[in-house]
Amino acid sequence: MALLSWSESYAVNVKQFDDQHKKLVDLINALHDGMKVGKGKEVLGGVLGELCEYTCSHFAAEERLMKIHAFPGYEEHKKEHNLLVIKVQEIQQQFLAGKALLTQEIMTFLRDWLTKHIQGMDKKYSAYFNGKGIL
Repeated sequence: MALLSWSESYAVNVKQFDDQHKKLVDLINALHDGMKVGKGKEVLGGVLGELCEYTCSHFAAEERLMKIHAFPGYEEHKKEHNLLVIKVQEIQQQFLAGKALLTQEIMTFLRDWLTKHIQGMDKKYSAYFNGKGIL
């Protein structure tokens, strides 16, 4: 069973970002599934690494569009992105160094952060971008 299922309530009505959010949901679910069945460190490390990389590229895409279109919430949004990147990189470094395990607590943190961020911060740019013709 998936930790997180995509729901249309997560849609921000910008296709590029909705598609990227769906990919993030898939990566979190793959990490969770691997953790549940006791996949090896190499497999989990690979998925965690992909999650880190994809999160950074997704954030960069959002931030680039925000800057281009002078989105008024850019600084606050970028700050929240930066905090998650730091947290996920810490999780990855500790995991790869053998100092931490992927736990249900970490998975819950990732799930909750993503859903709250999409439904809170990301929804704030929906109407703004749509008003600029970005769908």
